[in-house]
Amino acid sequence: MKVLVTGAHGKVGRATVTALQEAGHDVTATDVARPVFDTPEPGAPRYQQADLTDAGQVYGIVRGHDVVVHCAAIPEPTQNPPEVVFGNNLMSLFHVIEASVRFGVTRVVNLSSETVPGFFFPERDFLPTYVPVDEEHPIAPQDPYALAKHFGEQLCDAAVRRSDMRCTSIRPSWVQTADNYARNLGPLLADRSLLSASLWAYIDALDLADALVLAVESDLPGHEVFYIASPDNVGGRDFAAAVHEHYGDAIELREVDRVDASGITSAKAQRMLGWTPTRSWRDHLTPEGRPLA
Repeated sequence: MKVLVTGAHGKVGRATVTALQEAGHDVTATDVARPVFDTPEPGAPRYQQADLTDAGQVYGIVRGHDVVVHCAAIPEPTQNPPEVVFGNNLMSLFHVIEASVRFGVTRVVNLSSETVPGFFFPERDFLPTYVPVDEEHPIAPQDPYALAKHFGEQLCDAAVRRSDMRCTSIRPSWVQTADNYARNLGPLLADRSLLSASLWAYIDALDLADALVLAVESDLPGHEVFYIASPDNVGGRDFAAAVHEHYGDAIELREVDRVDASGITSAKAQRMLGWTPTRSWRDHLTPEGRPLA
């Protein structure tokens, strides 16, 4: 298929472009970064610079594609003004959806976020109602990033009501790459008393890219939402014991399928997309949080 990947220079976008090419798809990459005007490296995808907050530019790049994978976004709300985060993230997806409906794109794969229920960046303390968190968990976003992602999922709902287009929203957990495991997750291993907003959930960027490829190739109707997280937690904690130790009875603990379970379950994605994660923090870090040699 002809697939457009937005945010192609981000850590998720880069991995997704590579995974889609390896799966045999014809990929166009787009981002706000300037193109390189030298001879492209062998195997490099077509690249087109575009500002997705400009509707005209979006219409120009979406036309002619079968699927759009929308990875572009300001990835968190703390380093830009709230109105910039909210406006950029919501309007970029709005333009992508509008153009996709008009030009007959068959599927939009929308990169949403684990923060939609209200985790990570609330102005007031927030705990999940139960864990592991799944797609049925109540939604209560506070910050502009999570709120825009929540509204983005509603844009996908509207798109399938008004057209024959199908949508998939992927809510990844904290995305890790080979370059940032030690910086991001190392402290949680070195000091096991440290808490994590998503209860020690994470996902490798390559496993996430595999899920996005499956979403591109899926024939699921309508709009489906999937959490994508590694099945294990950072540090291989006894999950039930850790939740009880740090939160007591404040969070309902539901059944887990392994002792070292994640705070977010991806059972739905494994069941409906056929997604099978294969990477772990153990591929990069010692149990004490040091990089593997």
